[in-house]
Amino acid sequence: MPREEPSAADLALLRAAGRGDADAVRAALARGARLETRDADGRTPLLRAALADHVQAARALVAAGADVDARDDRQDSPWLVTGVTGSVAMMRALLPGGPDVTLTNRFGGVSVIPASERGHVDYVRAVLAETGTDVDHVNRLGWTALLEAVILGDGGRVHQEVVEVLLAAGADPSLPDGEGTTALAHAERRGFTGIAAVLRRAEGGRR
Repeated sequence: MPREEPSAADLALLRAAGRGDADAVRAALARGARLETRDADGRTPLLRAALADHVQAARALVAAGADVDARDDRQDSPWLVTGVTGSVAMMRALLPGGPDVTLTNRFGGVSVIPASERGHVDYVRAVLAETGTDVDHVNRLGWTALLEAVILGDGGRVHQEVVEVLLAAGADPSLPDGEGTTALAHAERRGFTGIAAVLRRAEGGRR
């Protein structure tokens, strides 16, 4: 179905959200801009604000009733992209909008998975503590957040801390990927000694 052409007010709202001008966001809405208007990539004003981490603009949009789960042409939503940016402030700004924490991106992952891959420790800790996000959600690649932190991480201190946070939140270290390989086995293969030690202790504690 063809996308409705944005009006002048809609365009003003998209621009204001993208540059983080909360006053201009409110002004565009007052002029009749549609809250869920879309740009050429299917992004709503709230998604544009979330991508650029414009928290005040996002708060104005959420207060007006913007959909925190509205997806663009890449299947990203305002909530999902917080896992990519790692912005705890944006995550909290979106919570009043009641995000669906089970919503998945184009890879079948919830927000904590890309956050774990990217080493966003504070975000991983906050999203698991403040929402009902499933720490053991499995994406289309067969990976949990724990597996992704090991497989796509660099094995350094930041990713080790992500692993520790995930385990403290109840992540199951025995869950393997689609080929039957556990996070510990991946860590050992990559020479991630610190992470491997953490995972060994976790697995030992579950026995």
